[in-house]
Amino acid sequence: MPGVVREDRHPVHLEGSVVTHLIDSEVLRGNALGDPQRRELPVYLPPVSDPAGLPAILCLAGFTGRGEDAIGTHPWRPGIVQRHDRAIAAGEAAPALLVLPDCFTRLGGSQYVNSSATGRYADHLIQEVLPFIEAQYGISPRAWSVVGKSSGGFGALHLAMHHPGVFQAVASISGDCDFEALFAGELLACLRGLVPHGMDPARFLAAFDKKPDLDGDGHAVLMVLAMAACYSPNPDAPLGFDLPIDLETGSRIDDVWARWLAFDPLQAAPAHAEALGGLRLLHLECGLADEFHLQWGLRKLVRLLADLDIACEHEEHDGGHRGIDHRWPAVLSKLAQATSSTLA
Repeated sequence: MPGVVREDRHPVHLEGSVVTHLIDSEVLRGNALGDPQRRELPVYLPPVSDPAGLPAILCLAGFTGRGEDAIGTHPWRPGIVQRHDRAIAAGEAAPALLVLPDCFTRLGGSQYVNSSATGRYADHLIQEVLPFIEAQYGISPRAWSVVGKSSGGFGALHLAMHHPGVFQAVASISGDCDFEALFAGELLACLRGLVPHGMDPARFLAAFDKKPDLDGDGHAVLMVLAMAACYSPNPDAPLGFDLPIDLETGSRIDDVWARWLAFDPLQAAPAHAEALGGLRLLHLECGLADEFHLQWGLRKLVRLLADLDIACEHEEHDGGHRGIDHRWPAVLSKLAQATSSTLA
């Protein structure tokens, strides 16, 4: 799995730099969606002479996003990397590497899980990306934390729960939680969006491949299909996954919905309490105006964690689900500080 440095990016706009590697993934080879196994892996390097010994933060993009999206350097709309770089330069944040993987799929995302319908994206991160960064930059295995927003926040929690000891600290920014509240409306919007396609998900995907369009109910259709591919894969189904709703009536298909709920942090946390309890930092936050109702699910999760005697930081703010990149620098700084103590 060679890692080839492709380019240095935006040195004029950053005190540090971004180096983009090319990763040939063995675990993504031959994935069911036919997505590329070669992935770009941007890495932000802070302005230090030697990155060895620094904290490393795995940053997971939300649905339809990928790591490269974090690099934006527009003067009015700085991206996550530039915000982090400015915070370091101002002495407001500890230096840390940011690792920005590409786990995008034909369906818009992988949820960072292993699935026969999409690919082994959790394995790609844990078995390939992290070891590559450790070898390339001299990063300690004890240096890792993980953060994500929306689907990325879900991914951060999922990876932490299923790979105990790999990450010292975890943060979820508006992460998917309480699937009942999150997906109830989206499932029905998906049905509405399938009407022009004869209620046939395959026809929707064929049309979307020709002209990607998330307007109207398009986002809901794509999201539900993507979540089904991640949470209820079925190699024997025509599209490789089962939907949790009847396409005629919108009624839930209980056994399929139960497979989705098994991934919901509200259901998964008790079985992985030891992994979550072993973290140096568990930071959870959401905006009170979140359009996907994640603020309420997060409150349920925080109460559940308290019942499990798992410590966490819980923050709420006035924002919604979008336009909250300004939340990242403080969260990244917390993760860097939490992992720095393991490297002293």
